[in-house]
Parts: sequence; C-alpha cells; structure tokens
Amino acid sequence: MKPIIGITMGDGAGVGPEIIVKALQHQSLYDICKPVVIGDAKMIEKAIRIVNSSAIVRVVDNVSEARYEYGVIEVVDLDLLPADLVFGQVQAAAGNAAFHYLAKAIELALGNQIAAICTAPLNKEALHKGGHLYPGHTEILASLTDTEDYSMMLYTPNLKVIHLTTHVGLLKAIEMINPERTYKVVKLAHDTLVRAGMSAPRIAVCGINPHAGENGLFGNGEEEEKLIPGIKRAEAEGICVTGPYPADTLFYRAVRGDFDMVVACYHDQGHAPVKVLGIESGVNITAGLKGGVIRTSVDHGTAFDIAGLNKADEQSLLTAIRVAAEMAPKPSVDKSLLG
Repeated sequence: MKPIIGITMGDGAGVGPEIIVKALQHQSLYDICKPVVIGDAKMIEKAIRIVNSSAIVRVVDNVSEARYEYGVIEVVDLDLLPADLVFGQVQAAAGNAAFHYLAKAIELALGNQIAAICTAPLNKEALHKGGHLYPGHTEILASLTDTEDYSMMLYTPNLKVIHLTTHVGLLKAIEMINPERTYKVVKLAHDTLVRAGMSAPRIAVCGINPHAGENGLFGNGEEEEKLIPGIKRAEAEGICVTGPYPADTLFYRAVRGDFDMVVACYHDQGHAPVKVLGIESGVNITAGLKGGVIRTSVDHGTAFDIAGLNKADEQSLLTAIRVAAEMAPKPSVDKSLLG
C-alpha cells in the first residue's frame, strides 16, 4: 500500500530536473512510495546525462500505466518546454510550464490518482513572465483547489509546527488571530495527522504573550479573547488539544514527546525552533487544501547559478518526498475520526 507521490519538476531552467534524477537514484525511496514525475521528459533525460545517471525515462500518459521500478524514471510528460531551454535564466516558457506541472498534479491528486504532491522549486519572476501572477506554489495550490483556509506546516523528525499566521508583520499577525482561525487551524492539524494514520494526535497551542499572558500579567488578554474560545470549541468536538502554553517551554515539551503538533501564533514563533532543531531536515507542508491534498516542498530555490552543472544537492528533495509519503492519507483511516 505504498502511496503514489507526484513530483512536479518546477522551473526547468533551475536545479529541479537534476535533483529529481539524483533523488530517484536512492533505491530506498522505492521502499516507501511510488514516485512519478510530472514535467517534461526531455529535461529529465537531459538531467540524466548531466548527473551521469544510468536511469532511463519512461513516458506514461496516465499514472495507472506506471510500474514504479527502480532505475526507470516515469514521467507524465506535458512536453511544454523548448528543446533549447537555457539553464540558469529567467524564461517565460519555464514559468508557464511550472504552473501547468502543478495544475496537472492537483488534477491527479483531486482525482485520487496520486496521494501527495512534492514540488521542486519554481522561479516567481519566470512564473509571472509566463502569465501566472501568483506569489508562489502555495497560492496556486489554494486557488486551484478553491481553498480559503489552509496553513503552513513545518515538519522535522522531532517537531511538527502549524501556524495561525505566517508572512505578515507581528502587529498584523496578532490582529488577524481570532477564535475562528484558532479553531480552524487546530482542526486542520488534527485532520492532517489523522489522515496520515495517527488516530488521536495531541495538539498544543502556543500563547501569544510571554508566559501565555500569565493570567493577565502580560498583554491585554489576547489569550482569553483570541485563543481559548477556539481551543474549547475544538476540544468539545473530541479533538485532543490543550493550551495556550508559554512558547518558551512548549517546544521543548513537544520535542520531548508530550505533543504531536504545536500551533504557533506567528511566523518566527514557529520557524525559529524548527530551524534551530532541524533546518537540514525541515520540510514545508501546505495543509488544509480541499480534497485532502498534501503538498511538501524543498527548502531552497531554483539555484540558477549552479543549474545544469551537477552541483545541486538532492537531500532536501529526498526528505520532502519521504515526508510526503509519511503524511499522505492512509487508505485505512476511519473517516469518522476527522470530526
């Protein structure tokens, strides 16, 4: 029952094709999942030559045709890129293609043909030049799945964190937090872990203020106003959630094993502990997408300066694929556990 993972090629002028080929040279990957590339076969073949791999490419029109054999890289070939695409340059064709690879992966995920999506990096400037005015992968995913409530989840082997807010200033972040958002993110954390096979995940919520406000000593009652009603609502639905806790001790407790997921209130509250504890193995997950779509990503960009030179390291992609396999919905999950 290994999950099928759709790996999108990203920007073909970047390191995406190379790191995909290098990652799929790890035979252990085939023990945990069935990888299929969504991109351009010609670029994967070019990358095979660049990295001196002995792999061969097999084009499949449908995922159902794939055999998932080690040494054979199977590609859903959209054939969107010119044969003379130049490595290391911003090109509209590459940006347009990167969008369509992701759109195809979303189509396959919503059709239950793949269990999760793992994305190689795209270039935002090329994406815009290609006519797709999105800030990045996350916004494309949200738009094409018609999702409004989603969140960034950071994953390491010892710590998993989901965020109430991310890329906004601190004052704006606190303003944006409310009981509804707290409830939705707690439930999202719960549902994501249940789909991944964890029957009763333990979730803990960080406080906004130092010492989680310490009964009104710090702040202006933000915990009582913005967090606690959402926590109680989720708890009343049978979700195992507690808090808010002081952030300065909560992450230690989570790493110790007291909790399966931490809800962070703002970007740095969640990102700093994860990066201190596991920046090399950290994976970004987009959670909450409609249809239960799980997406993981590498933690680096297109690296145009080294694209096509066989210098790119595949470890981040390898980790992202492995996490996608771990977080992919399990067929045996009891749907009643999703609340």
